[in-house]
Amino acid sequence: MPALDYYRVADLFTPEERLIQEEARRFLEAEAAPHIAQWWEEGTFPRHLIPRFGELGFLGSNLPEEYGGAGASNVAYGLIMYELERIDSGLRSFASVQSSLVMYPIYRYGSEERRREYLPKLARGEIVGCFGLTEPDGGSDPGSMKTRARKDGSSYVITGRKMWITNGNIADIAVIWAKDDEGVIRGFIVPTDTPGFRAREIKHKASLRASVTSELILDEVRVDAAQMLPEARGLGAALSCLTQARYGITWGAAGVIDAVFHEALEFARHRITFGRPIAERQLVQAKLVEMVESHTQALLMSWRLGKLKDEDKLTYAQVSLAKRSNVRAALQAARSAREILGGSGITLEYAAIRHMLNLETVDTYEGTYDIHTLIVGRDVTGMGAF
Repeated sequence: MPALDYYRVADLFTPEERLIQEEARRFLEAEAAPHIAQWWEEGTFPRHLIPRFGELGFLGSNLPEEYGGAGASNVAYGLIMYELERIDSGLRSFASVQSSLVMYPIYRYGSEERRREYLPKLARGEIVGCFGLTEPDGGSDPGSMKTRARKDGSSYVITGRKMWITNGNIADIAVIWAKDDEGVIRGFIVPTDTPGFRAREIKHKASLRASVTSELILDEVRVDAAQMLPEARGLGAALSCLTQARYGITWGAAGVIDAVFHEALEFARHRITFGRPIAERQLVQAKLVEMVESHTQALLMSWRLGKLKDEDKLTYAQVSLAKRSNVRAALQAARSAREILGGSGITLEYAAIRHMLNLETVDTYEGTYDIHTLIVGRDVTGMGAF
């Protein structure tokens, strides 16, 4: 099925970008779409797909080839996120964390030795990473973190807890953010088999069930000082990684609208009530048109962000506006699709309710709707309202 594209935005993509999207869609339709409802219901992440993601260039695609990336454009990276989340937010979350929250900080802030040690393996999917910033009492205020990194000779000893960590229980390394002896936030690459490091998987989720979510406990975890990201100093470094990931989320949200629109449209054409397809009803058409409108706006916004990013002109507030807008629009589209599907919409035979429940998390993580409102508000007024 061709991608939803009412304004022919794909005409703005390069031939390489279109090819990357087409290849991603073919693979995911064959290998993930037939099974995702079962994985979601069982609460399992398809770990067998990780090396395939690596082979296809889904991981760190916009990083330089010398470090294992594909050297692709940021639009191409976005299109990969679009196709992954069109299937399920859990798939996009995995690739987004691996690429933007693990590979990016190592590339941007790490030493050359750590780049060459870790990035090619992460790009191939040989090892998995996670990003430890959020804490049980932190949430939208990561600067209040309690995790500490105490200098001890040529090592740092890290103690603290991290919460809601994607990939935590399957990660081989964790990028952990902690305050040093001077109270400055620093980043550390922590192998998860280090003594004192534990991950506890969070169960009983009603959202992002095809994703691994964990609590991390660090009890006197000792790492060599060489594992610190030397160029990362202060909260801004950690937040810059979130900007990278939020960018991908804006594309993924558009992919969800694509998925739920096509499902609702197909259902409405064939669902007969009072002798006529419900697609003939004005209220149903209104919902479908709103989905097309939301998708068009989301796609154009994400494409423009990608071009600005390629030109190194992107601001974090621009990303906040798109994350806030696109995810909330996708959540509303999923709810509307569920309404069109009626009673059928509460079953996993259809994707709408799975996307709807997933998006309740996506609307919250990496900055809530309200937090992004305040980020943009501060940007346009010059006054902070946090």
